[in-house]
Amino acid sequence: MSTHFNNDIIIVGQQPWDTEIGSNCKNIALEWSKTHRVLYLNSPLDRITLLKNRQDPKVQKRQNVIKHKESGLVKLKDNLWNYYPDCMVESINWIGNDFVYNLINRSNNKKFAGSVKKAIAELGFKDYLLFNDSEMFKAFYLADFLGPVLSMYYSRDYMVAFDYFKKHGAKNEPLLIAKSDLCFSNSAYLANYCRQYNPKSFDVGQGCDIEDFKKMKAGEVPEDLKTIKGPIIGYMGALHSTRLDKEVIKNIALGFPDCKVVLIGPEDEGFASSNLHQIENIIFMGHRPVSALPAYINGFDVCINPQILNEVTIGNYPRKIDEYLALGKPTVATATETMQLFKDYVYLANGKEDFVDKVKQALADKDEARAASRKEFAFSHTWENSVKRMDEKIIVELDKEG
Repeated sequence: MSTHFNNDIIIVGQQPWDTEIGSNCKNIALEWSKTHRVLYLNSPLDRITLLKNRQDPKVQKRQNVIKHKESGLVKLKDNLWNYYPDCMVESINWIGNDFVYNLINRSNNKKFAGSVKKAIAELGFKDYLLFNDSEMFKAFYLADFLGPVLSMYYSRDYMVAFDYFKKHGAKNEPLLIAKSDLCFSNSAYLANYCRQYNPKSFDVGQGCDIEDFKKMKAGEVPEDLKTIKGPIIGYMGALHSTRLDKEVIKNIALGFPDCKVVLIGPEDEGFASSNLHQIENIIFMGHRPVSALPAYINGFDVCINPQILNEVTIGNYPRKIDEYLALGKPTVATATETMQLFKDYVYLANGKEDFVDKVKQALADKDEARAASRKEFAFSHTWENSVKRMDEKIIVELDKEG
């Protein structure tokens, strides 16, 4: 049996490379590029995005590539390229008729694949693998048109729970999972979901960017956080009403009037218009650069992840938990199926009253040995380990195919 593979890898996902937030897909691409040539595809520009965001520099960049004013192939580092397709596709999620939708989607995919083949030819990729990070629409037929040696589907969120994906995703995703050679996920819950449609579905765990966290020293805290008086109960990440429980946050703030509840991250409309802004000891700090987040977490006394328990979150692996633990922080999170993995290191809460009780315990948790064990546990969740698990399954599958 082989111990490694030498194939080039093409990666496509929901998030383009130029997105501001971190993504599993980008981390996986970076890890694979240490040992393989990797081409990371941005999804093609669609017509509605062009009409709505014509002045966005990112949209203008894509237009320039389509008009052949700029090259779509960008070298990011050794062994890693990003590709902006030189085509535009139709926006079709609104179409209700399955036959019409599938016909146009196949045409969109054919355009996309035709553009990608130009990059493949320019780079001289051969015998490549295709890794699809939940792009169940624009890349539904990509494996059919590109003909990879192996096709892989990656599930890191229960996507069809979101409104945008429900209409066609509930049909498309199971079909795409079923026709992929391998399926990988970052949680046992999602692996079980994929296994309903493909027996070759595996939980490969979650990676975490921990190098910046390892470098943090006690007291290394941003100046704007130093001015906040009292113990800080903090949350870091996007403030989405579909994922976070505003009532839990409110209850924590009212239950600990001598503490400050600090929320760092962009707000959706539900949070922006909520009564949380009227509570004196809740502080919204807005978006902060990814590079600054370790220092902000370093200033928290207790970290929280008050998720709503629903089909979106139950199988979700919250990357922020590893980031909290990587700094040894006492952490309180909603008890979900995926969070059972963390039960020995995180205070798991059921409901808003239990959250207050667990936060009280976490505020009193000053045990240095427990802090050290939290760090060690988080440090084991590396992208190297996650990608290694995928490599092992890929090697077995390639050996089968001879």
